[in-house]
Amino acid sequence: MTTLKLISVGNSTGVVLPKELLSRLRVEKGDALYVVETPTGIELSAYDPEFDRQMEMAESIMRQDRDVLKKLGS
Repeated sequence: MTTLKLISVGNSTGVVLPKELLSRLRVEKGDALYVVETPTGIELSAYDPEFDRQMEMAESIMRQDRDVLKKLGS
C-alpha cells in the first residue's frame, strides 16, 4: 500500500504521486488522470472510460454500416 500526501497548491489541495506510482500508471507530468468512483472506493487511472465508450459506439456503427463505409471510402 502506498500512502499519498496532500499539499496546498494555491487555494486548492494537491496530491503528491511518487515516481514509482507514476511509472506504474505510465504517466508523467502534464498527462491527464481520470478519477472513477467504484463500489469499493475511488480509482485513479490514465485510462479514459468515456473515450472507451465512444470507441465502442463507433465500432458498433462501423460494423452495422460496413457496406456504406466501403462505398464512401471508394
